[in-house]
Amino acid sequence: MSNIHSSGLKARSSLLARLLTLPIRHFQQAVGSLGNLWRTPFTTAMTIFVLGISLALPATLHLFVKNAEQVSEQWDSASQITLFLKLSTSEKSAQNLIKRISLYNDVAEVRYISAKQALKEFKILSGFGQSLEYLDKNPLPATLLVTPTQRASQAQAANALLAKLSKEREVEQGKLDLEWLTRLEAMARLLEDIVLGVALLLCLSVVLIVGNTIRLAILNEKDAIAIMKLVGATDSFIQRPFLYSGIWYGIFGGILSCIAVTLLAWYLGYAISDLSELYQSNFQLQGLSGSEALMLIGFAIVLALVGSYISVSQHIKAIEPNAD
Repeated sequence: MSNIHSSGLKARSSLLARLLTLPIRHFQQAVGSLGNLWRTPFTTAMTIFVLGISLALPATLHLFVKNAEQVSEQWDSASQITLFLKLSTSEKSAQNLIKRISLYNDVAEVRYISAKQALKEFKILSGFGQSLEYLDKNPLPATLLVTPTQRASQAQAANALLAKLSKEREVEQGKLDLEWLTRLEAMARLLEDIVLGVALLLCLSVVLIVGNTIRLAILNEKDAIAIMKLVGATDSFIQRPFLYSGIWYGIFGGILSCIAVTLLAWYLGYAISDLSELYQSNFQLQGLSGSEALMLIGFAIVLALVGSYISVSQHIKAIEPNAD
């Protein structure tokens, strides 16, 4: 019984020692893979620069989309809905209508233009002031300018609000210019699709670049890998340094892409600030936030790890020690 108990303690002690030394071995392999990259500086630098540029392109497009959304949010998407009242509508009925419309949840503001005020403005703007004096009665109706809330400023919601307002008994006709708004939203969707398509292609290129780089590294270490297998090293033990190399590529490539995008945003920021001042706007170009930069680096690590894993899983298994 004592022998069994002693052997059990030894087994548990051995397992505990292996578990404690496992992080150390992984750390040593990670540092060793970094040293391998340092020993081939030109190849490593070229790979990192290619990865950084490949990741910087979709990140830059993302900045354009983010800033374009910021600009569109500053505009009143559906600026106003124009309601032309019936000629028979009295002043009292018009005021009652204004009160009812003001209670709508989707309405931010209602502005009333009386028929007399509309005629007066038309005389000034048209240049037919003297000719209009000969009219028997005012042909222009009273008008309501309805400003939707931010929630109801999109094309579909604004169109629904127009249909609801047009059903009021005092309203003869409602008008909303949705053509430019529809075009703007279509362009925004097209830009988002372009960004997604380009991002997918460049992400695929990152996976292929890292995979090919790791493949070349494996071929350069082919003889060493064969010897390691000959002395009993497992595939997972041999694969780990190459996987860590892929992670290092992802880290450095992601950091480089963040630096490139930040410098580009800083460079373009001055020109955009000068342009916005000409339009009396305080728009400032937004760069990558801290969370977006971390996501970009993490995404680069994942892509590089995928590329290295595909490469090592195929090529290391194909290397077998020579029996001779």
